[in-house]
Amino acid sequence: MATAASSIAMPPVFLMALMTALVACVTDLRSRRIPNVLTFGSALLALLYHGVTDGGYGALMACAGWGAGLGLFLLPFALGGMGGGDIKLLAAAGAWLGPGTAVWLALYTGVAGGVMAIVVALARGYLGTALRNISLLLTHWRVVGVRPLPEITLEESRAPKLAYAIPIFVGTLVTTWLR
Repeated sequence: MATAASSIAMPPVFLMALMTALVACVTDLRSRRIPNVLTFGSALLALLYHGVTDGGYGALMACAGWGAGLGLFLLPFALGGMGGGDIKLLAAAGAWLGPGTAVWLALYTGVAGGVMAIVVALARGYLGTALRNISLLLTHWRVVGVRPLPEITLEESRAPKLAYAIPIFVGTLVTTWLR
């Protein structure tokens, strides 16, 4: 007979994805960096775990989840709107959760990131500038194609910087809760 505690037990893959994202939040808030040892180490552990528990198919799905996580945030990273640690963190979570769930994770993360960006912009009196920058970026893309606009990339902009590990953690939390 199942007890109440066993009926709400979290699968290890969800727990590991959440723990990775939580540690990333701490490091991102403290140093504005997400260490490679965390992201690549977590992805490697996911590959090993899935390989041991589900054999070759599990390892393949972990690799596909890693690739999906990487691919889903590759364009924002390439355009200078996201840091490398963020994309590697989503890839590590994708390795734990699989490719299909990585898509949901990216969607929930995007919503959480958008809400966080609006809150931070409002709090810092930056919302008007942010909206003008979005308009400028869309015009730039229409005229010259989808390319980075150096004045508003992470490296060049004076805009408030977001610790994007927080939205990734929230996205991971929502994803694991809804799954």
